[in-house]
Amino acid sequence: MRYPIGFIMAQTRYRVQMEKEGRKRYPSVLMLEPLYTCNLACCGCAVERHTGKLSDRLSLEACFKAVDDCGAPIINLCGGEPTLYPELPELIQGLIERGKYVICCTNALKMDTKIFGVIPPHPQLFIMIHLDGMRHTHDMVCNRPGVFDKAVEMLREAKQRGYITMVNTTVFKQTDVDEVEELCKLAADLKSDSILISPGYEYESVKEDVFLSKEQIHEKFRQIRTFANRYRISASPLFLEFAAGLRELPCAPWSTVNYTPIGWKAPCYLIGEKYYQDWAEFWNEVDWKYWESRQDHRCQNCKMHSGFEHSAVVEAMKTWKGRLQLTAWALSK
Repeated sequence: MRYPIGFIMAQTRYRVQMEKEGRKRYPSVLMLEPLYTCNLACCGCAVERHTGKLSDRLSLEACFKAVDDCGAPIINLCGGEPTLYPELPELIQGLIERGKYVICCTNALKMDTKIFGVIPPHPQLFIMIHLDGMRHTHDMVCNRPGVFDKAVEMLREAKQRGYITMVNTTVFKQTDVDEVEELCKLAADLKSDSILISPGYEYESVKEDVFLSKEQIHEKFRQIRTFANRYRISASPLFLEFAAGLRELPCAPWSTVNYTPIGWKAPCYLIGEKYYQDWAEFWNEVDWKYWESRQDHRCQNCKMHSGFEHSAVVEAMKTWKGRLQLTAWALSK
């Protein structure tokens, strides 16, 4: 299976509940950034996400309130670098006790001291390790030699220790598609539970010329689709069709909401036009219809997984054929 059965059932129960309540829009993933402190300054990362002070981190109480207010079944811990968050063990334990599935995104540099022997494996905990290419490419993206080797070492050890472990790969302008397949092979050899491949978002604060135009995204993902079915790629088939320019989808910015050290980021995980301190104010005041339309200039080249995977699943669920195809994909590999 692409995902553990408990993970799939938690999403299904939540979606059924939301539909029973007649809700057209609802968050399915909370991108929780407890801090903006990081031990890397990667070339494709927004400046605010790696320049924050540790003293400005969210409290445990603030994190749990955001989780409870939002209600999403999946909590994606990001940042910043989550393993630098001093209260990470208590945060993950509290999320698990709330019945949440936790995806901890990490560059893996501190896994041996901050996760192994500190946070035990659990069916509701997924470790997501960033690998944006093979050794030369990944170390270049991270602006530091040795990061690739450390990440691979930690991925191997995580699997040996019994953690559910995934790989997250961002495709940039300089990304060679043959190298993407080589990375998929490596992830399979290391017995990674899945690999997520998504085009990078063009942050305004990033000055390097690393981001793809819409046409370049289509070209690269058409090539990626030729080998996608041979690996445990966690993006759905319809999302990959969308990334390849073979179908259109509306954005669902409300499906993946973002809570940060400075509040709820609106309208989405990628665009911080405004920050709200109160969940209800955030949810009710954002003009979701406008952002769904992708009219804004900042949305023109965006094909990020966080904005469109929900729409891909909704589209698939509209027909019995689509449902069967999605089910077959979820049960494969």
